[in-house]
Formats: sequence, C-alpha cells, structure tokens
Amino acid sequence: MSPPAPALLDELLEEIFLRLPPDEPEHLVRASLSSKRWLGLLSGARFRGRYRELHGAPPMLGFLYFFHSNSRPETEDNIPHFLPTTKFRACIPDDDWLGYSALDCRHGRVLIGEVAYTPMTLVVWDPMTGCRRELEAPPLVDNTYGGPFQVVFVGLDHCHEDECVARACVSLPVTSNHSKPGLQSPFDKWSKPCSALHLDSDLYIYEAPPVFVQDALHFKLCNCAEHRVVGILKYDMSTNSLSLIDMPLAWSVNANASILMAMEDDSLGFAHVYGLILNLWSRHMGSDGVASWTQRTVINIKDILPIRNPNKGLRLIGSVEGTDIIFVTTDLGIYKINLKSLQWKREWERKKFRAFIPYMSFHNPQGLRNGGDKKNLLEGSSAEMRAHDAASVAPIGQLPRITQAGEDDLESESYEDPESESESEEDLESESEED
Repeated sequence: MSPPAPALLDELLEEIFLRLPPDEPEHLVRASLSSKRWLGLLSGARFRGRYRELHGAPPMLGFLYFFHSNSRPETEDNIPHFLPTTKFRACIPDDDWLGYSALDCRHGRVLIGEVAYTPMTLVVWDPMTGCRRELEAPPLVDNTYGGPFQVVFVGLDHCHEDECVARACVSLPVTSNHSKPGLQSPFDKWSKPCSALHLDSDLYIYEAPPVFVQDALHFKLCNCAEHRVVGILKYDMSTNSLSLIDMPLAWSVNANASILMAMEDDSLGFAHVYGLILNLWSRHMGSDGVASWTQRTVINIKDILPIRNPNKGLRLIGSVEGTDIIFVTTDLGIYKINLKSLQWKREWERKKFRAFIPYMSFHNPQGLRNGGDKKNLLEGSSAEMRAHDAASVAPIGQLPRITQAGEDDLESESYEDPESESESEEDLESESEED
C-alpha cells in the first residue's frame, strides 16, 4: 500500500485560495468548513489582508432596500429586506424582524431598525456570519444614522412652528465581544449632542442612506411641501459639528431623481436626472480654501440604457461608495451604471424602491471560529429568498445609518415626474412584460 500523499504546504494552499473569485464566496465557505487547518488559514490576518490587496474593493453580493410608502406590499415577512445577486445566502437569524427596515450598510455590516416605534430599536447585523448587536436609539432626535458598532444619530427636532433644530450624537465604544453570533447586550451609552443647527421648519432628512466623505456624513435635506432637495446637511465626525452645504444648482430638484455620492476621488458627488438627461457634479476644495461644485459630465441615459417609454421618469436610488457607480430605475428595471466607462448591468425588475443599498463584502470565516451558523453559511435561509415581498418605509423623522468601520444644460422634455407616479406594483410588473 502506497503511503498517503503529503499535505500541501500552507503557502501553496494560500496561493490557491487567493485565486478563488470574491463574487463567489461559497467556495471559500466550503473550504473553511472542510478542516480546522483550512479554517485557521482562511481566517488568519495574513490571508485576509492578501486577499483584499489582490482583489481590491469587495464585490456586491446582494442588495438591501425599502419601498416608497405608497407601494409597500400588503404582506410582509419577519426578515430583513435582502436579495442576493450571487449564490451568496445571508445568515439570517430566526428573530422576528417584522416591522424592521434595512437602513444602511457599510464594511459588511447592515443596520436595520424597528422605526415605527419609539424609542427605536436598532440591530447591527453581519449577513456573512449572522452576528448581530442590538441598540436602542436615544430619545434625542427624530432621524438617526450609524455604523458598525459606532452609530451616529443625526436628526431634526421640529420643536417650533417657525424652525427646526438639527442635532447629532455618537454611540460610545463598548468592550464586550461583538464577534460571537447571537444577540449581544445592547449599546447603552451615547455622547453628548453636538451644538444645535437651526433650520427652516419645513424640512426633513430624505429617507435614504447618507454618504461618508472625508470623515463626514452628508444627507439630502428636502422640503415637506414639494419633496424636493433644497440643501445638504453635513455632520463632521472629527469636529462633532453640523453645517449646511449649498446645492450645485440654483434651483431645487426632485428628491427621487437625485442622489449624493462618495466619488472615486474621495470627493462629494451629486447626481440628478431631468427627463433622460443625467448631470453629475463633484465638490472640491479650491486653492483659496473654499469648496465649490464643478459639473463633471452630462449623459443621455437613452444612449446607454434600453428605454421603452421615454416619458417615464427615471429614479436614482443608490450608489456604490468610492466609485462612480449609480443605480437607476427605468421603465424596464433597475440598472447599475458605471459613469466613467458607461458600462451597465440590469440588476432587478422595476420596483418602486426608495433606496437601493448594495451589500459589499468579502468572505469572513472568523464567524465560524466563534461558533457562527455553519448550516446557514452553506445553505442560506429559505425565508431570505422571499425578502422582496416584505418592505416598510421609515416615517419622516426616524432613520438610522451606518458611518464608520469598527475595524479595518438641461434638455426640455415632457416626462412623468417620479414623485407623481401612482401605479401599483402589479402595474409596474405587467408593464415590464409587454413587448
């Protein structure tokens, strides 16, 4: 009987594993589950660092979303609103999350919130491992924004008829182990609120994730009467201060037809559409120390995307931070567009999503070392595949968001304004199936 073949050296195994595609994390999952040796190698800091260095930005494995309030499904599941775009299946806990909305995602963590209740209950959740932590919003402000194990609350307090007050506070660090699966003890300490910023009373923070640029969160400020963007609210985490940024345009734009972006060059971007024309602006600091807006490009969406009904208003519903990638809803579906290369990909059928939040992550086997849900990592949750049947939109005045890693010329056309669309979801779906 011939002797068994010698085991491959860890260095050779590492070179093999490095070549597994990051947008197919199931391969690394299976490798992690095959032996303690492989699990140790794949969960080590050396391999994880080399894998990130080789593959660059993490891939999009799926997306989270929530609907416009007038297009929510009649039935809802007790699971987060997550849909995969690959074979990746999120580790969804068995907790009853009916009434929770997906609110933000950053560094592989997702923030969901039971926004219909006061005080609001929030959960920071890692779909890769199933680990999560609960926290309770402080009774400070109406709108909230946060990050993996550090949550920032930014909101408007409509305490007077002629003005509202913007405030912010930050969750303080915790020392308990947040890497283990299951619901951990909640955060219970918050910083003192920053100095208040007084604004007009007829304003609200748009219900969508903010963008994080140069250590600051940026939010769209809209007027209640017309639901149009009139300014940008900035919270600087380094100085714990709130300020206002003027719009790049001299007029307001439809809230649904515009988005803020964290551009590839780490500048603040602003994109908006009118008819089928998309305009992209970026904000840079000048030599005089004053920041100003510059128009970067004008794109006719009809030149790059299949458009069946040009009178149907477009919606901008999201972006990938650190890139020039946006997500656009047309009459035929939801598309991802790279504004530099003009390459596009259809991601989903047409839905009236208010926000489309990409989930970007590499495989993280550390959750397995801490007792993560191995069955769900391989098989995923069957209930998760029904996530698009459940969605709820946060009321004006209550939105948590993720901020910071805990670790590492217009063409005049007649078109339908997105805000005025009133068709049902069934109408949208049947319309997409017509020749």
